[in-house]
Amino acid sequence: MRPSTAILLGLAVLLQYPLWLGKGGWLKVWDSDRQLRQQREVNRQLELRNAGLEAETRNLKSGLEAVEERSRFELGMVKSDEVFYQLPQRKKAAVTPAPATPTDTAKPDAAAAPSKENQ
Repeated sequence: MRPSTAILLGLAVLLQYPLWLGKGGWLKVWDSDRQLRQQREVNRQLELRNAGLEAETRNLKSGLEAVEERSRFELGMVKSDEVFYQLPQRKKAAVTPAPATPTDTAKPDAAAAPSKENQ
């Protein structure tokens, strides 16, 4: 390899280093782009949550139905002309299969049941 070729190759490497690995290189740009996409997704989710909270706040300020619903379900309140019936919830029993163990009592007794040989 000629010295001039080695010098040109070395200069090319020196010029490419900041482009790929430097302060504003492509690797940093790609990483920043990935972080930006993640933050936009988080922001989108938070905007949806905020819109739901805003709608709920607007409903609570303007309509009495939402206040009534919340007082019924969260505080257990009833109107003065209503009768409240509370039905207890049944607890679901855990169904576990019985263990499969061989038992000798399940076999028929030889004296009680005649075999074909004795007939």
